[in-house]
Amino acid sequence: MPAKLSGPRPVRLKEEIAAFKRRRILEESSHLFFTQGYDATTLDAVAERLNVTKPFIYSYYKNKSELLFEVCQTGIRLSLQVLEQSLAVEGSATDKLKAVVERVARIIIENQRYISVYLREEKSLAPEDARAIRVMRHHFDELLGDLLEKGVKTGEFGIQEPSRTAIWVSGLLTWIALWYHEGGSWSATEVVMDALTMVMKMVAPGRSHRG
Repeated sequence: MPAKLSGPRPVRLKEEIAAFKRRRILEESSHLFFTQGYDATTLDAVAERLNVTKPFIYSYYKNKSELLFEVCQTGIRLSLQVLEQSLAVEGSATDKLKAVVERVARIIIENQRYISVYLREEKSLAPEDARAIRVMRHHFDELLGDLLEKGVKTGEFGIQEPSRTAIWVSGLLTWIALWYHEGGSWSATEVVMDALTMVMKMVAPGRSHRG
């Protein structure tokens, strides 16, 4: 006799289906925002790419502005997650920084379209949405700055201004989204390793630069 399904399972399945549908809307929206620009993209165009009706999109997102916010905050949200995961692993400040750079660089390459849309379309965000993303970016820089400061105290890093150096490092990583091209002369792995080399040179002890 087959076992009966437990109560929470159908509810969880329904939530998973809804999350999948939201993700598909987000993916197609990010593609259109990236290729056509936010202003030139309509919800009708998004619905057409998905082969659904516009009311279907409204059942998950209230308007195009909310879609833009979801697209724009994806990259920094994922970057924050891998930063926090990297900080939680055992190891020295150097080990943690290497993990942060490698993982965040890969997240940026994998989500290049989302991050490029943010860098190009930040001006189109609602003021409160733009502020929310800036808060997340500032938190990323703060956590990274704290890690760099620990490395300075242990003698692993030779920088004078950890908080400012954190901004340079996060900027270096973010800009990968604007110049990396899949299938270009540099592979994703080469870009990640080059970013890692550049960051480690930036924080290396015994240097006279101000960070």
